[in-house]
Amino acid sequence: MNHKNDETWRARVHLAAANRLAVYDDLEEGIDNHFTMRVPGQEDRYLVLPFGLHWSEAKASDMIVFNEAGEVLEGKGSLELSALSIHAPLHRATGANVVLHTHQTWALALNMLEDNRLLPGSQTAAFLTQNIAYDDGYTGLADSLSEGERLSSVLGAKHIMFMKNHGVLAVGDNVAQAYRRLYKLERVCRAQILAMSTGRPLAVLEEEMVNRVEAPNPRNSHSQAERETLYFAAMMRVLDRAMPGYAD
Repeated sequence: MNHKNDETWRARVHLAAANRLAVYDDLEEGIDNHFTMRVPGQEDRYLVLPFGLHWSEAKASDMIVFNEAGEVLEGKGSLELSALSIHAPLHRATGANVVLHTHQTWALALNMLEDNRLLPGSQTAAFLTQNIAYDDGYTGLADSLSEGERLSSVLGAKHIMFMKNHGVLAVGDNVAQAYRRLYKLERVCRAQILAMSTGRPLAVLEEEMVNRVEAPNPRNSHSQAERETLYFAAMMRVLDRAMPGYAD
């Protein structure tokens, strides 16, 4: 069957690629944590890798479709409880097409600190700091839809959430956008932790400069959306060499 022009199949391919990229970029925990995406054109239908498959194994054809009632509507395999509890309400309440949740190392390290705020200490960090929501009250394992509702209210209109003593979460209109946010977040968290480890004072950008950096620049040769698309296309080419099979 030719899936080339099938929007839903492309969604499956991109979600599988994101799972494998998380392994390539060292953002994953084996079979735990979840990346979900709304099925194109459907409100209460979400794609996810079935629980028990390692993220390096992810294929487009593996993805199951589930709803907020916890029913697996398409595909083979089981839905893990926290995927339902966190992701389904977030999709519905925020309107995000993609929700990516991990316990990635450097972001988690920052979230283990009493003061876990990401500082605008670099140009890349300046792009992110104003779009981060902070959930400062860990409530235990996510086992009900009410936890997703709570997290949705914390996230609001932001793109990234720091979950104290837990992990991080990034949302987006598409996989390319959400994954690039998650990847860049890990890079700046690592840089901040490494800078803090020197014990020397950090040089933090002033708010005015952060605003200037984050503001759209009409002189840029590529829009933010174009950069996201180009980035993800490049990373899929990397996967084609390093970890092929995600598009099967």
